Amino acid sequence: MIKVDKLFKNAIVLTVDEKFNMYEMGAVATDKDKIVAVGPEKDICGAYEGAEVIDCKGKVLMPGLVNVHTHVPMTLLRGLSDDLRLDVWLMGYIMPVEREFVSPEMVVLGTKIACAEMIRCGTTSFADMYYFEKEIAKTTAEAGMRAVCGESVLMFPAPDASCYEDALKLCEDFIKEYKNHPLIVPAVAPHAPYTTTPEILQACADLALKYDVPVLMHLGETAGEVEGVNKQYGQNVISYAKSQKLLQTKLSGAHLVHIDESEMREMARNNCGGAHNPSSNMKLASGAAPITKMVELGMNVGIGTDGPSSNNDLDMFEEIRLASLLAKLQTGDPTSLPAKTIIYMATRGGAKSIHIEDLTGSIAVGKRADMILVDLAPVHNSPRFKRDADGIYAQIVYASKSTDVSDVMVNGKWLMRDKKLLTIDETSLLEEAKGFAAKVDAFLAEREQSLLSKLVAIGGATQDESFEIQTKVKVSDLKPVIEKLNSSNIVIREKKHYKQFDTYFKFNSTGEMVRYREDELIDEAGKTVSVRPRLTLIGEAKHGISEDTKSLISRSRYIAQAGNSLRFYREYFKPDSILEVQKDRQRFHVTFEENNFFINLDEMNQPEIGKYVEVKATTFSSHDAEQKNKLAGKLLEALGLTKDSSIHEDYHEMK
Repeated sequence: MIKVDKLFKNAIVLTVDEKFNMYEMGAVATDKDKIVAVGPEKDICGAYEGAEVIDCKGKVLMPGLVNVHTHVPMTLLRGLSDDLRLDVWLMGYIMPVEREFVSPEMVVLGTKIACAEMIRCGTTSFADMYYFEKEIAKTTAEAGMRAVCGESVLMFPAPDASCYEDALKLCEDFIKEYKNHPLIVPAVAPHAPYTTTPEILQACADLALKYDVPVLMHLGETAGEVEGVNKQYGQNVISYAKSQKLLQTKLSGAHLVHIDESEMREMARNNCGGAHNPSSNMKLASGAAPITKMVELGMNVGIGTDGPSSNNDLDMFEEIRLASLLAKLQTGDPTSLPAKTIIYMATRGGAKSIHIEDLTGSIAVGKRADMILVDLAPVHNSPRFKRDADGIYAQIVYASKSTDVSDVMVNGKWLMRDKKLLTIDETSLLEEAKGFAAKVDAFLAEREQSLLSKLVAIGGATQDESFEIQTKVKVSDLKPVIEKLNSSNIVIREKKHYKQFDTYFKFNSTGEMVRYREDELIDEAGKTVSVRPRLTLIGEAKHGISEDTKSLISRSRYIAQAGNSLRFYREYFKPDSILEVQKDRQRFHVTFEENNFFINLDEMNQPEIGKYVEVKATTFSSHDAEQKNKLAGKLLEALGLTKDSSIHEDYHEMK
């Protein structure tokens, strides 16, 4: 008799090996961290003697589930802000909260909660990408789970790195420390095409190739992402990734909702993995990945939950059932992605998609002892028909629940026995989570009361001059004004031609406005050479301090770059009303009597209210504002216009 650490008997053994061997009355022998034998019970028990003998009582003994894409610390952001589009949810709420609260302590707490949840749900391995990934890896290993941990790299400051160079250094240090760890596989995780640059992606690819580690990245998640890549780089998403050398690496692309057959074939040829996240993609209305076609074309595809703030759980049993049903709905074919294929994707196929199939994913000799026991006895899972040998796969996919998992082992060590966690204390974690949630609630409640706070939260804002001199005169023809401008004692420092598209978000309670403006710069041939979007938060105007200064406006103004769509800002700010203004503008930067002014020659297209000459100046000084306001009248006269006919309203105020 060969002595081993553990001997499992009286089990329905689903190996999910190359031949999908299944043993109705099976047994498995493990020693230390490895599986050393699997087969019929009479054969295994006749050859091996276990220091610990586990009577599986007729339960299913199968490989632990592999969650191929998630963000485990985001258990602490579960339910934070739901029923929003991906960009509003991510840029408007999740990232601002992360900038404020993500810390080593936060990721440790969130990871412990996630590991407890995943162990209870029968997950033994997962792929994670987040911040402070070294802390996540350490916490995961202490909980006894297996993981591919990717340190996030973005083009803007992150909670653990002030710039992408720092993130790459952090990532390299992490790889060096955890390379060849028994439970943790370190990885590089450039976040997504829209949060990185070609330079960053190439650096990530070089790092992954240097150390032979996986690359985890969001790819093709939304139609907007795909459109943006095509517009900016003239390529589809996978071609763009290939051009940055990512397909030379052990790439695993998360979501892949919006890729075509040529992209699937390219990924299959390069042995790249894919992560199908049905719950998250449906909840955020990102779409549904063409998973059936991916499988047909030979792609390595696994199933993931995505983060628990967009799912909102880490239950792989729920995910595998949904993956199968969604595929059938998509194709109109009930034979699409049968249960046996789904179980493969959730185990060995998932491990292959994140490049750890040599370690886990099947019950096979030499693989790590990552196994779970699933009870088929509960009322929701009875009775069992044995006519079709593959019926057991359907029973697990369509009838089993995560609560049917009774025991979990990873690397030959028990993490849960008879539904009792052995490596994590849940009670203390949940109390800590309550305290964290209260802090986030207070932060968001305060932020929602201030437009400035909401503006700062999505990317910062710079305070502009407090005083604005603005006066305009309606004219029938702009040509005489241009002639005066070129022949008078006005010094023209710069001239530009724009088409301006303004959307004003108005808020009744405060009198404030947020203006979203797209400036299209027009060259002499009449072609658009660049587009600059930006936001301006405009406080309530206070007109005039004397009869001679009626056009003096004192207001708070904050300028911010607009990196998101107009729809994003409309849904994020939720204004009381919206007004559109469009105009053709010739802008002159001028000096008049040693003072700087802007002269705008505007032809209004929406509303169609004619042509205007606008004189503007800005300053932080009230005294300077008064002086410039007096000069504004003289400047109008130099242009052949009279101050008496001037208008002090802005275009959005005109009826």
